[in-house]
Amino acid sequence: MMNQKEAVYLAITEMFELSGDGPVELTRDQKHDVINVLMTGFKAKRISYAGELPNDKDLRNYCSGLLNNWLRKDPRLNGGTKYQPKNPGARRGATDPQLQALMKLQSMQTDPAKIAEIQVYIDKRRAELEPKVDLSALPQDLLKKFGF
Repeated sequence: MMNQKEAVYLAITEMFELSGDGPVELTRDQKHDVINVLMTGFKAKRISYAGELPNDKDLRNYCSGLLNNWLRKDPRLNGGTKYQPKNPGARRGATDPQLQALMKLQSMQTDPAKIAEIQVYIDKRRAELEPKVDLSALPQDLLKKFGF
């Protein structure tokens, strides 16, 4: 059984000749063909998937996202560039009701001063949501090893 990254790469390389100079760009029909290959691989249990496979519609959506994800992230497919997320940390606190309300309030504003003021509250809330490590709960030898 192969991992999903390799499955995407193999599906693309077996179907299309890669030139190696620049990112792989697939047409809509080509993406559709790759997604069909991936779906077949999942159903035949040749591609690893944690849990039970979803229905065909959800599996198609999953394969579409999987393909787009690895077209962006895999250096063999993206022209050798290191993947950089556009908005690092953007999902941090995405389920926090206070942060959601602040962001919604900010999006409703047009006055730059109000937007900036709300951003201060957003930044403060994100800092509050940062994971904190209780160093006293860790073994002393581990703390020494990492210089704490």
